[in-house]
Amino acid sequence: MMKDKQPVNSSLVVKLPIIVAISVVGGMLIGANFFGGQSKMSNISRGVNKFREILSLVETSYVDSVNTDTLVDFSIKKMLEKLDPHTAYFGTEEAAMARTQLESGFDGIGIEYNLFNDTVYVMSAMPGGPAELVGIRSGDMLVAADGASLVGPKVNSNVIFNKLRGKRGTEVKVEILRHGESSPHTYTVTRDRIPTFSVSAGYMVDNQTAYIKIDRFMESTYQEFRNILTILKNQGAKRLMLDLRGNPGGYKDRAEKIVDELLGGDKMIVYTDGKGTQYDSKTMTKFDGIFEKGAVMVLIDENSASASEIVAGALQDNDRALIVGRRSFGKGLVQMPVSLSDGSELRLTISRYYTPSGRSIQKPYLLGHEEEYDKDYDDRIKRGELFNSDSIKFNEKLKYRTTGGRIVYGGGGITPDVFVGRDTTYYTKYISDLWGKNIIREIALDYANSHQNELSKQSFKDFNKQFVVSEEMLATLKDLAKQTKVKHNEKEYQRSLPYIKAQIKAYIARNVWSKKTINNGLNNEYYQVMSTTDETFQKALRSFEKAEKLARGELVETLSHSLKR
Repeated sequence: MMKDKQPVNSSLVVKLPIIVAISVVGGMLIGANFFGGQSKMSNISRGVNKFREILSLVETSYVDSVNTDTLVDFSIKKMLEKLDPHTAYFGTEEAAMARTQLESGFDGIGIEYNLFNDTVYVMSAMPGGPAELVGIRSGDMLVAADGASLVGPKVNSNVIFNKLRGKRGTEVKVEILRHGESSPHTYTVTRDRIPTFSVSAGYMVDNQTAYIKIDRFMESTYQEFRNILTILKNQGAKRLMLDLRGNPGGYKDRAEKIVDELLGGDKMIVYTDGKGTQYDSKTMTKFDGIFEKGAVMVLIDENSASASEIVAGALQDNDRALIVGRRSFGKGLVQMPVSLSDGSELRLTISRYYTPSGRSIQKPYLLGHEEEYDKDYDDRIKRGELFNSDSIKFNEKLKYRTTGGRIVYGGGGITPDVFVGRDTTYYTKYISDLWGKNIIREIALDYANSHQNELSKQSFKDFNKQFVVSEEMLATLKDLAKQTKVKHNEKEYQRSLPYIKAQIKAYIARNVWSKKTINNGLNNEYYQVMSTTDETFQKALRSFEKAEKLARGELVETLSHSLKR
């Protein structure tokens, strides 16, 4: 028996920004039993022998020198393309990077940076972290690490990671150029464990409404969520808005525990079904949660996947939460992560998961046709589904009912009870270029550093009420855009202006107030500013009456049901 695998999935930036891997808890038998008996082992042996024979011939007789490791990796990836879209193979480096995305920390120097105009700027140094302890502070320009330049067009995040991350206890010598000074400072920083967080916001919207945003389900997510919810409940929270938008998933058991905190009684959370019974499982509520009463709202969108959909589906099917936003990604396949001998990793689909009503939310796919699967997002745009609820199509053969009798549908994601179209009012090529060059963050960082004393004397609450982005700041933004070859378009600029102002203000708040609490991962001030331009957030607030009806045991009409009338 191999050691038990923790349920896991991850997101990598490829085509669509989500490749999610989830496993079930349990050992994995190897050898003849795992592969299905002696006859299947015989078939596998013939295939392995054929591959070995061809690879040997290429190695010994092919006209040019080749890298057989590269050929093997390529062969495995091409083979897996004939399976479902989520079975995947990661090379050694890819596997290591994927695993770190779900760990609760990494070894490094403890800075958040902004890459602007081919220069690395320190956005913040973690309080008490290695960088802050030696004197590095926000606004510093990081120009070199261990003698290697970190300035110029070839510098990217991978280069920065490789230079700054490393085993705790090891040292890295960094050169810093400080604003207004001509000579660089050299610091020797001893790397240490840097905590990472998955809950990016948790605050009281008003005297009764708690807001919590979860970015992904990693090792520490459940404990982070429970701690923050406990604090907010003590502050008077009687209803909860749980934001899972853009959350690609993560550890399955963390998602299940979060549902258990919100769902009372002996209720089903999720179940899985695979080939035979080896990977079948059923998860029920197990303990008394800290928020089993009170209205719950869950925010989702087209990039909420896997573990996020487990949470949304369980709460919707049990009539425990009102789901607000847009139809989720539709990832209902379970992967087992198998570590291979060389450090690479196979993510093998072993089962499907089902919400309590019995629906699979996996969107349709054809084996070996990943390119069509990846077009789903574009197809939703073409159909107008991201903008108009009338464009959502349901398969009447996949109709299910919640515990209270509300109609829900399987076959492709979680459909919200309250639809909110994607807001493209502010989206222009101009603001996209500003984001791409990190200009908005740079403007905010410079202003925050230049006005640190006066800003820190006031409370965030006063800042949020009184601060207005000035014309002078906007003129500086235009100048910086011009310097970085972002072509000005007045029509697009005016269209994006409200959002630009909100972003600048939000990042100033983040640089002044959130950095004080960076060691708990919360970025409350940023989200509080941006909530004023967030239509999904605002509509959710306006819809709490329906969520409160559900909390009282009264049923509300679902979006999918209302569309059929």
